[in-house]
Amino acid sequence: MSIRDWPAAERPREKLLEQGAAALSDAELLAIFLRTGVTGKSAVDLARHLLNEFGSLRALLESDLAQFSKHLGLGPAKFAQLQAVLEMARRHLAERIRRDSALESPQAVRDYLKARLRHEPHELFACLFLDSKHRVLAFEILFHGTIDGASVYPRQVVKRALAQNAAAVILTHNHPSGVAEPSQADRQLTRRLSDALALIDVRVIDHFIVGDGEPLSMAERGWM
Repeated sequence: MSIRDWPAAERPREKLLEQGAAALSDAELLAIFLRTGVTGKSAVDLARHLLNEFGSLRALLESDLAQFSKHLGLGPAKFAQLQAVLEMARRHLAERIRRDSALESPQAVRDYLKARLRHEPHELFACLFLDSKHRVLAFEILFHGTIDGASVYPRQVVKRALAQNAAAVILTHNHPSGVAEPSQADRQLTRRLSDALALIDVRVIDHFIVGDGEPLSMAERGWM
């Protein structure tokens, strides 16, 4: 049966317009993106098939062109559309945190950091540089690779904070394993950077670790 023949309340597009996007399942959201199915499969059936093949919506969204294009109903055109959608989402989140104080919009900060770092296959260390009113001046990825005391240089973080004329920073890095719990090295690094930045009157507000779930806040854990 074609989706057009389904009851209106069960059609993904009509359901979204009536109830909002949050009411839709992963398969329904993906079906709207796909727009059409393939022979023998409606868009929803195809979406369910793809989610089963990839294992999750996240895995599909984070696949590269070669992985993406191997699957039924997908190809370079759909991949380009998907990347455009993801980039628009990242830019929207960036605009949200630039508009308001980072401290007044903690969920917006978390959402932005997830969008920027959660899909990365390797560890990255970055900073959100803030002005005196805690509005975001810039987001910069400063270091790549295993994040420990030997690979993150406080002088480079200090240099970039001065270049941005920052009054405060939020530190962040990702754990590709998906487990956001900080290591002892993470906690030691946070102390070293806090001490170095304090010498130029730049306050470290928080250090977020991005894994599979919500980013972990070291400040909320009482480790700052």
